[in-house]
Amino acid sequence: MELNQVIEERMSIRAFKKDPVPRELIKEVLQRAMHAPSAINLQPWEFTVVLGEEKERLSRLLLRSYGERRISCAPGATGPLPAKLGQRGGTSFEDLKSYLDELGLSFEEFINEGSCKFYDAPVAIIICMNKIFSHRRYLCIGAALGYLVLTAHSLGLGTCPIGLITAYEVEIRDFLHIPDDKEIVLGIALGYPDWSSPINKFKTTREPLEEVLRWFD
Repeated sequence: MELNQVIEERMSIRAFKKDPVPRELIKEVLQRAMHAPSAINLQPWEFTVVLGEEKERLSRLLLRSYGERRISCAPGATGPLPAKLGQRGGTSFEDLKSYLDELGLSFEEFINEGSCKFYDAPVAIIICMNKIFSHRRYLCIGAALGYLVLTAHSLGLGTCPIGLITAYEVEIRDFLHIPDDKEIVLGIALGYPDWSSPINKFKTTREPLEEVLRWFD
């Protein structure tokens, strides 16, 4: 598959088949992700892969924690979003709603609870980073994430990055025995896409390049 095709086709998958993903295939995805650039070659990423019954137990734990604390998905901004930025997210939510209506699900039920159970994907990947690193190293994690999701797509797998789980870091840390000196940065759902699900027809749009580009000649 050509790189341009992978980049243009990749999308967040929110319905997965139950088929297990071979361990060697998961390792191939992560091995390629580690080719991402990082400042001074620090390679600050660490991966915890959760499979099978342990993944189901983790999902049940997160769903229970969500039910108790009701922390929801949020834009991650320090204040109200400018109108232009808010419109981008609002348009995506409106587009998603028609697919959720087809499934008979509410936005909260699907996005929040779905995030907590990794959208029923057979594989959950937790990305961590040593707390000794500056938050600037999130950029390195982002680069590795980009390589990871593109590699997965090229191999016939689907992914969905999930930030909500970091709100339940204490529970995840305890369950997976993650040391206190590691920060839980992100979760990723990984598996074979279920293309029969209406929700996988939803693909977010992108702004015209002119909206985010400035030239100085």
